[in-house]
Amino acid sequence: MREFWVASGHHLTRRGDHGGLVATPELIMAYLARPELMPPDDACEAERNLHAALLADPLRPVSKREIAAIADADARENWTFMMAFRDRLVGAPSLEAVYTMLARKGAGDFPPIFLSQLCHLILRNALEGCDDPFMLRAAELFYRSQKAAIHDGVLLLADAEVVEAQQQAQHDLHASPLTAMLHPQAFGEMDVMDDDNAWTYWSQSDAHAMVLNLGGNAKAREAFCRVIERWVVHLLGAAVKVEPVASIEDRDWRWFVGLDSEGTRIGNALWNGETPGGNAAERIVALMRMTFEDLRFVDERVGDKPVYLILAMDADKIVRLKPQNLVAGLPLTSAASVA
Repeated sequence: MREFWVASGHHLTRRGDHGGLVATPELIMAYLARPELMPPDDACEAERNLHAALLADPLRPVSKREIAAIADADARENWTFMMAFRDRLVGAPSLEAVYTMLARKGAGDFPPIFLSQLCHLILRNALEGCDDPFMLRAAELFYRSQKAAIHDGVLLLADAEVVEAQQQAQHDLHASPLTAMLHPQAFGEMDVMDDDNAWTYWSQSDAHAMVLNLGGNAKAREAFCRVIERWVVHLLGAAVKVEPVASIEDRDWRWFVGLDSEGTRIGNALWNGETPGGNAAERIVALMRMTFEDLRFVDERVGDKPVYLILAMDADKIVRLKPQNLVAGLPLTSAASVA
């Protein structure tokens, strides 16, 4: 079995009998090694002592008094968030249960990066054994923002952070307009995934360096649908079928889920019979139809009607998929099981 997404930290967790991931001291230690929690050179003694004590025993209780003793206000905030997050992870039956609860009840003051990291871990678990690099690349949308571009008439998606780093490097080299003309590719030297090079994903899955041809490659669109199916059944226990569609032809559509803020805005406007505006059609990245295999899972207001999924890009052509919307936004009954 091929390995992928080592950076997710899945090897630092334990898979429980229920199939979900269970937090371990090793996982907490990985969080303690993050730059946000590593005491800087000018850190006070209280912060250094707390960090050292947790490295020795990642699960030790931490009192409010210990955190209050830290001199720097930002550090106190970081430690408050981290300890609350740690306690949720180790106190829950699974990481999936933590994510589902945060998605449904709201993450509150937890930094978004915590939710994204949880998604990365859980999706790695859900995709265990996957041998399709198109699915794995499509799954990166769940936890990595994407930069969209239209190249030769098709929509391409590249990792936004990687693109930004490339652009900064080009700026630092003072690239001339002539150089830009000689390299007209949408995303510089990044490879667009196709049948010939898809195998190379296995050696660079943590580099996020391949471009997804979502607009021009049917395999990419189908792969994205398969990932959504895996996510829903893994977290909610509901088997679904997802397929790409060109438009919503059903005049009696009952439900939709916006997979990001812009997709939600567009969907709300259409639902209310309004014109979305803002070049809505050009901003839609993916439009899909979801159906449930077992209607016992579906709210009676929807019945056997499909649920439409809308993913869009913002004004800066950034795609920020919110996978928690699939947990909180689907019309499920109590028959659906939560991870």
